[in-house]
Amino acid sequence: MASVEILIEGGKASPGPPLGPALGPLGVNVKEVVDKLNELTRDYAGMEIPVKITVDDKGKVDISIGTPPTAALIKKALGIDKAKTDSATDYIGDISLERIKEIAEKKHAEMLAKTFKSAVKEVIGTCVSMRVKVEGKDPKEIIQEIDAGKYDGVIE
Repeated sequence: MASVEILIEGGKASPGPPLGPALGPLGVNVKEVVDKLNELTRDYAGMEIPVKITVDDKGKVDISIGTPPTAALIKKALGIDKAKTDSATDYIGDISLERIKEIAEKKHAEMLAKTFKSAVKEVIGTCVSMRVKVEGKDPKEIIQEIDAGKYDGVIE
């Protein structure tokens, strides 16, 4: 059994490097694998997706698709390409708690967070480093409010 782990752009896998050369020696139909990858990742167009391709001894191909990094999902939710501000005090955008919850739902299985509330706080932590406001506030303030129980009815 052999496996290949790679990052690809959603919906844009190609038989060229790095994917083709990695799959070629495994004796699989590279075009079929690429077509399947593009089908599975088209919803993540423009984002890097972690992919694991496993080929067993009989040539059966198994593809597992991860989710994009949290920062990429936040950028997509904000409709921006780059997370860069003009200064250390500027914010690049403002995201709703609903969008944060959607991202946490997608990422929770891959996170170390034991509870959904912790997963939400982890996503908000990424907003801190990206300079993204949450509900019009500094994300650290939202985390304090979550800890105080203000959003217990919203975050289940």
